Amino acid sequence: MGMDELFWEYNKEENFVKKIAILGSTGSIGTQTLEIVRDNPDLQVVGLTAGTNIDLLEKQVREFRPRLVSLQNEAACRELKIRLADMEVQIVPGMEGLLAVAEMEDSEILVTAIVGMIGIQPTIAAIKKRKDIALANKETLVTAGHIIMPLAAKMGVSILPVDSEHSAIFQSLQGENKESVSKLLITASGGPFRGRTRQELSQVQLEDALKHPNWSMGHKITIDSATLVNKGLEVMEAKWLFGVDLNQIQVVVHPQSIIHSMVEYVDGGIIAQLGTPDMKLPIQYALFYPDRRPMAGKKVDFYALGNITFEKPDMETFVGLKLAMRAAVDGGSMPTVFNAANEKAVSLFLDRKVQFLQIPEIIEMCMDAHHRIENPNVEDILRTEQETYELINTKFMEKIYY
Repeated sequence: MGMDELFWEYNKEENFVKKIAILGSTGSIGTQTLEIVRDNPDLQVVGLTAGTNIDLLEKQVREFRPRLVSLQNEAACRELKIRLADMEVQIVPGMEGLLAVAEMEDSEILVTAIVGMIGIQPTIAAIKKRKDIALANKETLVTAGHIIMPLAAKMGVSILPVDSEHSAIFQSLQGENKESVSKLLITASGGPFRGRTRQELSQVQLEDALKHPNWSMGHKITIDSATLVNKGLEVMEAKWLFGVDLNQIQVVVHPQSIIHSMVEYVDGGIIAQLGTPDMKLPIQYALFYPDRRPMAGKKVDFYALGNITFEKPDMETFVGLKLAMRAAVDGGSMPTVFNAANEKAVSLFLDRKVQFLQIPEIIEMCMDAHHRIENPNVEDILRTEQETYELINTKFMEKIYY
């Protein structure tokens, strides 16, 4: 046995293993988290959840041997039980399964890589059980930041950002006085349609929108990047994560995606976090914070890079970002409407039922129709989500088909 193997065996014997659970293990963030687990034997997976990808979840269970797993519906869970009959693993369907994995007694950190507002309740449940959160689910803070952040503070729980931009800000704040922060500068690649006109965007096809120039991500977030809605969601999330006012957050288009975000301080000094466009760095940073671990992969070659550039975002062409800023300023339940309308609109676009420019059109219609709730609780948030979906299914879809 080599020295590295002896070291890891010693760590296991001394209970130095960190136990983690992952919501959304078959998606982009979930699979990359498991790649990090594969490279770090002192990480142990105790729980996994997935939507409908039974084949991949089965492979993950056989490799990482969690005690508890969940799939979206009961039929999928029954199928998985048959496939895993030779293994000792508990399988629980739906929201019950998400909550069970979130609350697992022996997990120390929950990676919330699940997409959508379905992540709110499991995140709250995990915080109440004093689990640290590696947060990749934007919707949790966008819609319920006013609930999540005070609860985390009350329970002594760390919310560790996994999003590359928020991780960059988090890293740039280390060792600094928060009161000295002047501005957060959130960078955006500009997506595949940077520089296009609205006339050109009217001709965009699904395949075009899924071709991000720098990042490899899931379909939903790739479309959000193309509309710049993703950047608006990040502004709302940053407000809650870092406790700053909206007027202290600025979006800067940076096409090379090397600077992942920056913090400007009161003396004019700016600290930035740079790296290649690779989500594994922020994931690993969250899992091992405050420590840094070696990580294989491509590093930034400044000689090859040559130049980095910056631009002001075009909010007249990319109306989704403009609407996001309006929702952020309105606050209350309006970010929930913005988020839910975008989720539904992107789903319709992915199904080829609406055009690219109809995504912000759907969002604006829903925001205009909404009667804002000042301080929504979880029930208000979930009800607002459903009402937004219903509005789209009636008014907007009727307009299309009739």
